[in-house]
Amino acid sequence: MNHPASQATKPRLLSIIELGGYPNFTPVYQQAGYTVESVASVRRAIASLKKASPDVIVAEFNYQSDFRDRTSSLESLLAVVQRMPHTRVILFYEKEHEHQLVKLTSRFPIHEALSYPIDSARLGQSLHRAASA
Repeated sequence: MNHPASQATKPRLLSIIELGGYPNFTPVYQQAGYTVESVASVRRAIASLKKASPDVIVAEFNYQSDFRDRTSSLESLLAVVQRMPHTRVILFYEKEHEHQLVKLTSRFPIHEALSYPIDSARLGQSLHRAASA
């Protein structure tokens, strides 16, 4: 039986889908035992973080060369997440932007980064590792 009280004990996952272009991974997140909230921008994600800390955040690393002093809008989000020691971050990235991702991960803690195309089995494994970390 699935009681409402059991929903409260499920870990929370915040999915940030800015560009998309990959399958909807909500079933993978749910299968891994997470309650899922999806937002379409980093700005909305930061607003969500002010209400509650998720256990896991899954986001896209979208390198933006037009930023003079940053690699992407994720830096603002990750600065907030730094104050949430129990929140794990999983990033999706393009292989050709890996060198830029290294700059980001040298400044902010990331649980794992998965390159496109995202394999749902690898994503599920990463989610399980995040839950036990």
